[in-house]
Amino acid sequence: MLTLLRIEFPFSGPFGLTLLQEMRGLASSIADEPGLIWKIWTENADENMAGGIYLFRDQVSASRYTEMHCARLAEFGLTGIDAKQFQVNEGLTALTRGPLE
Repeated sequence: MLTLLRIEFPFSGPFGLTLLQEMRGLASSIADEPGLIWKIWTENADENMAGGIYLFRDQVSASRYTEMHCARLAEFGLTGIDAKQFQVNEGLTALTRGPLE
């Protein structure tokens, strides 16, 4: 079953184009994660928050990634990491044009 993962954490920047330039390598690594369909990078400079929303093919892949990525974020010195997984109701999501693939 498709699994959605949401991760967010306090982040003081950089944001926008600077973050794009600095995180290209990490983005390429994430794109190669087993079971990952897509990731949407999120940021809110006004509230000093960042994170992402991910869609995985299955819960096992999402769980493995969650454990690895939260440890990686902690190695970057980030704290207050909040990660939650949700099962996707594919029928309803398709009706509302959600990007399943």
